[in-house]
Amino acid sequence: MLDGLDALAPLEAALLVATFTGPDTTSYRDLVWERLLGAEDDPWTRLSEEDRALARSLVDEALTGNLSTHQLISVNSPERDEPFPLLLHFIPVHLPQPSRKTRIAAVTVTGEILAEPTSWTASQTQRHRMETLGRMTMGIAHDFNNLLGGILGHTELMRSVISGNGYAQELRDNLRTIEQAALDGAALIRKIQQYIRQEKQDRYELVDANQLIEDCVALTRPYWYNEPRRQGIAIHTDLQLGEIPQILGSPTELREIFVNLILNAVHAMPEGGAINFTTRTLPNRHVEIKVRDTGIGMSDSLRRRIFEPLFSTKGESGTGMGLAVSYGIIQAHDGTIEVASQVGRGTEFTLTFPPAELANPEKAPEATQQPGRKARVLIVDDEPMVRNVLARLLSLNGHTVTQAESASMALSLVDSQTFDIVFTDKGMPEMNGIDLAHTLNERHPDLPIVLLTGDTETGEPGNGIAAVLPKPFKLDQLEATIQTLLS
Repeated sequence: MLDGLDALAPLEAALLVATFTGPDTTSYRDLVWERLLGAEDDPWTRLSEEDRALARSLVDEALTGNLSTHQLISVNSPERDEPFPLLLHFIPVHLPQPSRKTRIAAVTVTGEILAEPTSWTASQTQRHRMETLGRMTMGIAHDFNNLLGGILGHTELMRSVISGNGYAQELRDNLRTIEQAALDGAALIRKIQQYIRQEKQDRYELVDANQLIEDCVALTRPYWYNEPRRQGIAIHTDLQLGEIPQILGSPTELREIFVNLILNAVHAMPEGGAINFTTRTLPNRHVEIKVRDTGIGMSDSLRRRIFEPLFSTKGESGTGMGLAVSYGIIQAHDGTIEVASQVGRGTEFTLTFPPAELANPEKAPEATQQPGRKARVLIVDDEPMVRNVLARLLSLNGHTVTQAESASMALSLVDSQTFDIVFTDKGMPEMNGIDLAHTLNERHPDLPIVLLTGDTETGEPGNGIAAVLPKPFKLDQLEATIQTLLS
């Protein structure tokens, strides 16, 4: 017997299953489902009106063949004072037909309870919430990467249109800022994925620190310029950027350092002031970057603690992790950071980095390949936005592109036409990209197949897959992949 919700919430979330033949019609509900969502005729009776409408619409969508996963709803339970979260997955059930097509016979709905028992200690509760956050992050990463892919793709298309039409430099700068924000979003998702999987970044690239600083100043302009002026405060920036060699590192992580220093400087200037950036090349060829503000400054006791984790001067509004994270990033780049400050006279951070020629050769970037052979490309993706942007990008380089919205359409096209390479999404209904690659490889073993994925687990090439390309991606990555595989 089930004696309450607590019995269903061990360290791992409890599971429940039901089979639907219509939005409100079930042919099967397991005991956990009935215990939590009720055994009444209406399977959604314990949901709010909004969540009930969402659940019904998702069953309808699944009955047309569309898979929906990681849908978060709230359930009102008589055994708990507050609603508890439930993560639902709506999975179409396909039955084969004599015509070799399939029909949707039903929808299987599975769920995970994301609630902790009241007997847990605070530390166990926090751990469970972090595990839940990790599962939910893994679930939304695919969709978020698809959205970023659309932003990046359309940005590149717009850049190609305005490149020769005499548009104002300001428009091109704004477009570059949008592109950089999307790239930063993609890098942030990768960083979260690496953290969840406890991975480390092992590939660095050449970085122009002066350009990086200019990008950060533009990116944070709303924070240091627009918002203070709404409050009657004037803050300006002064950039004195000298000639410096490139450094080797992660642009996203380095950008995080400078953005954090800018935001800290604004916080330290409640009456307004200036943020100054200077760069120069030291006699040993190292790059020196100074970031100075004219703010309230710090006492020696505060200055000695600013790089400690969880130490913050911002009260409840600060996490105390910004400078600690920055310190770790700088160390990982073989750099140094020092701080000088006086109360009432501002603060100056001095950062140094070795030039690229002195950096660890194991971190050297890969060579970029230029457009070469024109290819006949098949794109397989059930998301129209991703499919269309990818097709238009490849067309810019002269490739002939054919689109398929499903694996079955792709198999039919490959059997009737000739292609040089296939790009297929990993997560698709009916047949996913991995299964499609295996099937294509059996029929056409010489046809290179590239797996596109926005999932957290990108996987490795093999078993019919020539390359794996994580979303979002840029045109040069697509082109390099094509030329490498066709050569």
